[in-house]
Amino acid sequence: MSWQTCCCGIVLGVAITCGAAEPSWIRKVPEADRVRTNPYDGQAEAIAAGSRLYANYCAQCHGSEALGRGKRPSLRSPEVQQATDGEIFWLLRNGNRRRGMPSWNSLPEPSRWQIVAYIKSLGDGPASKPVRETEGTQR
Repeated sequence: MSWQTCCCGIVLGVAITCGAAEPSWIRKVPEADRVRTNPYDGQAEAIAAGSRLYANYCAQCHGSEALGRGKRPSLRSPEVQQATDGEIFWLLRNGNRRRGMPSWNSLPEPSRWQIVAYIKSLGDGPASKPVRETEGTQR
């Protein structure tokens, strides 16, 4: 086998692996939605509002620290954090029934953008402290 054949095989393997790492819902996002920008990007008040909305609508599945719960993904993962604001907004609007993600289209558009601002403010990686599933419940 020539070095060119070997090199092409490696490049192809990496490309397939990288493509497989991309969440399937991202491939469904139309370009017009993908390039949308968040009108609340980086605004402290919007991030705070998004945090409250997240606690009410998202934390029951994704956890209070957005680290995921069971089969629900971490919203701090590189896949989510590297998604565009428009891609995340599209997912909130449309949901992903196959993965158990409901559509939050009934929330007003500004509220959905605030949730996006909050999610993007989290960054990737683990939270500063581990969270127990029972946290926040009274005994």
